[in-house]
Amino acid sequence: MIVLGVILLVIGFITGIGILWTIGIVLALIGLILWIMGAVGHEIGGRRHYW
Repeated sequence: MIVLGVILLVIGFITGIGILWTIGIVLALIGLILWIMGAVGHEIGGRRHYW
């Protein structure tokens, strides 16, 4: 999810499409939050870690 967010950020920045920029930021932040929660040991959706 983080990688997809970064890809959308780059595409949105290059093409100037604002919605891609916004979606990229949201996906990157959600992926980062899930990654941090999984790294500290919180179960997410019944899983010990988030891949």
